Amino acid sequence: MTSRDEHLATLVELTKESRFCMLTTVDTDGTLVSRPMSRQDVDLDVEMWFIATRDSRKAQHLRANPSAGVTVSTDTSWVSLAGTAEIVDDTAKLEELWSTFAEAWLPEGPQDPNAVLVRFDATTAEYWDNPGGKVSTLISLAKSKLTGQPYDGGENEVVTGL
Repeated sequence: MTSRDEHLATLVELTKESRFCMLTTVDTDGTLVSRPMSRQDVDLDVEMWFIATRDSRKAQHLRANPSAGVTVSTDTSWVSLAGTAEIVDDTAKLEELWSTFAEAWLPEGPQDPNAVLVRFDATTAEYWDNPGGKVSTLISLAKSKLTGQPYDGGENEVVTGL
């Protein structure tokens, strides 16, 4: 049986190369809304951080309903995280996480009064991993076609209690 720490290590390994992800929030009418975000920091044992604007739709969604999801993908893996997110006003943390990339949206820097943080805390995750990459996928697809057996897409796990 795989321990929580082993699952967390796998999740970190599968997501560490991906700077960008999709953050999903819930609109006031219940519609799920996803948008690309740049991760500022990741420690799946605790939290993920994003920089946002205070007046953004995502910030409005999270103030009304903290339920959120994050999806991260690479060439060989896909991770779906579910949990909660909150808007955080913390200038010191914003300065710590600030990058020149964030300046495209907030040119005044971390002191911009419209700059806020989004802290995402994962409670569950599901991941799919094909460690052999594209070549392994193509071989597995060809094998499936030749043998008539279902495609084995690699490892798939659901992780709870994060």
